[in-house]
Amino acid sequence: MQEAAAPKVSFVSLGCPKALVDSERIITRLRAEGYELARKHDGADIVIVNTCGFLDSAKQESLAAIGEAMAENGKVIVTGCMGAEPEQIESAYPGVLSITGPQQYESVLDAVHRALPPAHNPHIDLVPPQGVKLTPRHYAYLKISEGCNNRCSFCIIPKLRGDLVSRPANDVLREAEKLVKAGVKELLVISQDTSAYGVDLKYAESPWQDRGVRAKFFDLAKELGELGAWVRLQYVYPYPHVDEVIGLMTEGKVLPYLDIPFQHASPDVLRAMKRPAAQEKTLARIQKWREQCPELTLRSTFIVGFPGETDSDFAYLLDWLDEAGIDRLGCFKYEPVAGATSNAIGNAVPDEVKQERWNALMARQQKISARRLKRKVGTRQQVIIDEVGPTVAKGRSKADAPEIDGAVYLTSRRPLKIGEIVTAKIERSDQYDLHGSVAGF
Repeated sequence: MQEAAAPKVSFVSLGCPKALVDSERIITRLRAEGYELARKHDGADIVIVNTCGFLDSAKQESLAAIGEAMAENGKVIVTGCMGAEPEQIESAYPGVLSITGPQQYESVLDAVHRALPPAHNPHIDLVPPQGVKLTPRHYAYLKISEGCNNRCSFCIIPKLRGDLVSRPANDVLREAEKLVKAGVKELLVISQDTSAYGVDLKYAESPWQDRGVRAKFFDLAKELGELGAWVRLQYVYPYPHVDEVIGLMTEGKVLPYLDIPFQHASPDVLRAMKRPAAQEKTLARIQKWREQCPELTLRSTFIVGFPGETDSDFAYLLDWLDEAGIDRLGCFKYEPVAGATSNAIGNAVPDEVKQERWNALMARQQKISARRLKRKVGTRQQVIIDEVGPTVAKGRSKADAPEIDGAVYLTSRRPLKIGEIVTAKIERSDQYDLHGSVAGF
């Protein structure tokens, strides 16, 4: 008897790494039920689009992806952040089969089942224990919580994703252990507010191996550091207890890397943004962190052109950047988002001024980044290999997160493998990248 063909699903994942983790979970469940992934919309039985709804530009990208899926396939299920406010999608594409918000995995699966029932086949209903990943197999995003308790005036994430909901520590550690056993060499720890992890659980302890582990930022980072993989901490608000984690970096338990979304430096702008944490002491804390851990790399994001931002606020930010020595930086020009309280502030900054400030900030940061990278010339760095070419391989040092930071370009006497960690001698640098040769395996 001939087996029924496995139903095919095409998948589009837009937005941040947190949305990517949502996509991985949905795909893992679908693969476990015997669905296959199709590479093209027109070869699929159905399309799922995981949207981003944070900025108007992201919404436009999401709407374009839905439109493309409708044109090429016609059977489309929409999920993700933009699905939390479905009116815009419904008016543009009334023919979509289903619209759900972020993290609503069951609703997405129900919609797939209704439109495309699974073909049960014991030979294909097999999924690797670590799940199906959309990242290369040598690194993985580890989402430790959903939602956010902060109410930053420019942000609607709590409206889209709800308040903070942390996973028990043993649940996170089990997933991390599975990933490492499956060959993952780097765990990227993410959430909306990573350093607030466990607040909602009152830091409750859960059993892990022969001991209890508290749902606390430091405790979780310490345990993850015992698994033998690189551990990279991202989206970390600078609450006072973040200081404790620097010790784990000096001990080599977690990577000497902090991704802290400072967003600005001017006290007046930070107040208008309603940013959490005591940011007025940040420069002193950064200096202390670097004294304790000289290898520390700081990545951050900033917003220019926030309503009411004056020339002196912006000059303050540029001076602050020089003093802080931020290694890696992303910058956004402020744009109003429907539902954000910052829309009511007034004193809008003209678009041409936003552009001038963005240009000036990026030019200043390029000099800071080049200066800090130059200090690494002549040193030896561990590098994880992401891509291999005929003569040069592309990798990342402990200071580089995938896709958002710079890279290390290496020559080698022998062919390198993706996911391999090598020791590299750094021979030169430019504004954002390092170049060198493999000195050890």
